[in-house]
Amino acid sequence: MDLLPDREASSLAAWLAKRPGVEVVCRDRAPFFAEGATAGAPQAVQVADRWHLWHNLSEAAERCVAAHRGCLRVLTPEPAQPVPEPEKFEDSLGSPWPTGHRFADRTRAKHSTVHELLAAGLSRRAIGRELRMTSRTVKFFADAAAPEDLFHGQWQGRPSKIDAFKPYLDDRWNQGCTNAWTVWEEIVPLGYKGSYQRVRAYFREKRLSPGPVTARPPSPRIVAGWILRRPETLTEIEHLRLKAVRVHCRELDALTGHVRSFGQMLTERQGERLPQWLDAVRRDDLPSLRTLAAGIDRDRDAVIAGLTLAWSSGVVEGHVNRIKMLKRQMFGRAGFALLRKRVLLAS
Repeated sequence: MDLLPDREASSLAAWLAKRPGVEVVCRDRAPFFAEGATAGAPQAVQVADRWHLWHNLSEAAERCVAAHRGCLRVLTPEPAQPVPEPEKFEDSLGSPWPTGHRFADRTRAKHSTVHELLAAGLSRRAIGRELRMTSRTVKFFADAAAPEDLFHGQWQGRPSKIDAFKPYLDDRWNQGCTNAWTVWEEIVPLGYKGSYQRVRAYFREKRLSPGPVTARPPSPRIVAGWILRRPETLTEIEHLRLKAVRVHCRELDALTGHVRSFGQMLTERQGERLPQWLDAVRRDDLPSLRTLAAGIDRDRDAVIAGLTLAWSSGVVEGHVNRIKMLKRQMFGRAGFALLRKRVLLAS
């Protein structure tokens, strides 16, 4: 056992060159590991680790499901009755600001006080001293015949930066995404220049609005979990819901077939079927899975060996977490030499 100081191909090649008896190099598909193994141990068989292969497939599958999240609405029951629109409050004074609105009530109170003092014979200067108002503010209230004349300007009909994005926000809300931060990160690349607080306030208004609570469609992670698990481990409800998704969405049906075919290759060591699997993936419109297939094709020999031979470094993943724990215990103050000794002695 050993611990190398970095992830450079040259470091791995130098380490392997000193050990000519190495026959098998089990690795993930990072390019520097492949280059280092080829340069340092050309006689060894390179084996792509099965744990990493399945992990990469899981991530690609979740991205595919997320790209077709609209198809998951089939799992959300339609409301029995249309949602009634909330009744709009008609103010008896004909004001655009209803009674109970903080700004409107404060403005009406100040307007009434100013006009009462004017009727009592006080001058505008005296009213300003009494109410601690500037002369301009007193004039503003005194010249208005009714408080409704004051309800204009920045509080009425002002366009907001979020207005152009409200259809997108409504669509994401209906898809079941109610996390304001997630949606804010999605609309910023689309040109939104406003703050996150505006998005949060808009979602809070929707969350608090009256109306029947409807079931949300399952998240892409949950549906990807149904696809990635063995069919016999699914419950009856999960099996039926996945079947509904597959019937409704041709792409997710194809994704399920590809994932299960790859799982069979992996568990039954049928690496010779990999070329046919890659060809089948390229024929379907699944960009994330195609990207994975392109990467696997570039490392085809190692992947076929990983799906055929008994060698695997999946067990090492547990030790990786332990090594990270030892590194964090030293709070970044110890050098590589001490870390290497701790890792090797703890092993």
